[in-house]
Amino acid sequence: MDQTEGDREVDTKTKWAEDRTDWAEDRTLLANERTFAGWMRTGMAALAVAIGLKAVFGEFDPTWVAKAVASVFILIAVLIFAAAAHEARKAQARISSHDAEAQSTTRMLILAVLLSLGGLATGAILWLL
Repeated sequence: MDQTEGDREVDTKTKWAEDRTDWAEDRTLLANERTFAGWMRTGMAALAVAIGLKAVFGEFDPTWVAKAVASVFILIAVLIFAAAAHEARKAQARISSHDAEAQSTTRMLILAVLLSLGGLATGAILWLL
């Protein structure tokens, strides 16, 4: 049995709709990566504030106060890194990739862990100075 012209038109429109949906999912997947990168930048900015506080306060007396304030920013950075990895993982689990190749959640987690360790090491160094 041959398809009528109307059936072929419906099939074509359905295919186009499916393609648009697939592309939207790919854009959302890539937006998730950009959001993750934004969170990483925000965490790095918090680390920069912590280091900057040490430079600004220099020989502040008592030194533990300046170090404690810097430590708050380091803790904030670590929490940002953890939240970014968690949210990126959740988002990628909900989204199907079609044509776009997304970063793996494992790579994002490794990056977040390494930046967290770097932040904690920065905090240790600030306390030793």
